[in-house]
Amino acid sequence: MQKIRMRGGRSLFFLLVLFLLWELLIRITETPKWLLPAPSDVIKEAAASFNDFYGHLLSTICLAIVGLVLGCTVGLLISIILHRLPKVNEVLYPLLILSQNIPTIVLAPLLIIWFGFGLLPKLIVISLVCFFPIVVSSMDGFKQTAPELKHYMEMIGASRKQTFWKLEFPHALPSIFSGLKIAATYSVMGAVISEWLGAKKGIGVYMTLAQSSFRIDRVFVAIGFIMLLSISLFGVIRLLEKLVVKGRKEEMK
Repeated sequence: MQKIRMRGGRSLFFLLVLFLLWELLIRITETPKWLLPAPSDVIKEAAASFNDFYGHLLSTICLAIVGLVLGCTVGLLISIILHRLPKVNEVLYPLLILSQNIPTIVLAPLLIIWFGFGLLPKLIVISLVCFFPIVVSSMDGFKQTAPELKHYMEMIGASRKQTFWKLEFPHALPSIFSGLKIAATYSVMGAVISEWLGAKKGIGVYMTLAQSSFRIDRVFVAIGFIMLLSISLFGVIRLLEKLVVKGRKEEMK
């Protein structure tokens, strides 16, 4: 725990140094605010426009969380099916890899054409971004179960279903949470991308309006909150990981 705090403190100190250098560089070169604002200008704008920005922030948070839950649920179910059915895995797994080569920014307009400007295409975009890390990490976790333990389960008469839920799935929890942490950060990116293509509220809409009016300071405000939201979701998943994985270890003692 102390090591984590030390690393966090060093990272925060390094970030503050970067912001200080950024501020000094802007002041020395007298860079126009519309081209690149100083950190102090971004903070002032965040405080001044937060009442207007709050609705956009709340919309993106709700969209990202719902999409994350949906994408992770689908990804976990797919990983279980592929693991339990090797023949299906041979057919579908290469297709899943190929699906990740399609840029989201290209696929999103097609989803809007097919499903309209409602909530469904946005959730599909976020789910597509989130589900693949879960599938890969979960399947890797299932495969890492020690063969000796599987052999022991067979010796005591456990069925394949019992072996999976009592042995393979618990052993894969650290890998599953690794995929969840990656998906948590991706979900915010997916939410913003989906909002760019058609929404009434959201950080993506706020960024689009700021860019069109050359309010670069507001663009940096949006970027800052995107980073904070991603880190917050990552931290929540990490906290759940500690509670669940630590609880499993205590039960096994």
